[in-house]
Amino acid sequence: MLLGFGIKDLIDILLVALMLFYFYKLMKESGSLNLFIGILIILVIWVLVSQIFQMRLLGSILDTLTSVGALALIILFQDEIRRFLREVGSRQRVHRFVDFFTGKKENKIDHTELMPIVMACMNMSKRKEGALIVIEQGDKLGEIIKTGETVDANINQLLIENIFFKNSPLHDGAMIICQKRIAAAGCLLPVSHSMDIPKSLGLRHRAALGISQETDAFAIVVSEETGAITVAHRGTLHRWLTAEQLEKLLFELE
Repeated sequence: MLLGFGIKDLIDILLVALMLFYFYKLMKESGSLNLFIGILIILVIWVLVSQIFQMRLLGSILDTLTSVGALALIILFQDEIRRFLREVGSRQRVHRFVDFFTGKKENKIDHTELMPIVMACMNMSKRKEGALIVIEQGDKLGEIIKTGETVDANINQLLIENIFFKNSPLHDGAMIICQKRIAAAGCLLPVSHSMDIPKSLGLRHRAALGISQETDAFAIVVSEETGAITVAHRGTLHRWLTAEQLEKLLFELE
């Protein structure tokens, strides 16, 4: 029975399983997991009817529905598919491979430039001043920067704290840090609609999670209600961070 089964078939199965796993993660994050499971059930029925039992009439009907449904699914899940492709292309190894051939050099933030961010977050946490800071990595945030006010300044602890002071006109938006500089403040971020976010978390946390789901950026949130510090990265929230934990996470920027 397994005479026709070779290494190519094994690779084929593993690739399909990997693809399904990534789509499962995306559907779970977007709150569409039940719909994803329903689609899988229909696909299993289609394979059983068309390939295993070879029911011609029912198989032809399902073939037609599947071909039309594929186009409908692309339209329905265009955001999730775009996020999946962005996730594949944003991997650090891919960026290093491209940078190697294009001659680009990595422009990472070093220890002295990260500490003002950590210190500013700790001070704002003590005063319970809300803040949202996004640190760009491989994925460029040019479109996000355009939604705010240009700052273009060195990373400075006092400047960060002044921007997020309660009476500041820019304190409600997000600060974007890229190319070792504070690029802009008061920026608008995509909001996550994930159902897994605790109800106690507000719009800043949803915005931080949203940008972390769509890009590889780090998003730091200081809660205005509790003073708690949270980091969002790769669609995951790291909550109730101490200064040491925040520093460690930032120093592990990919």
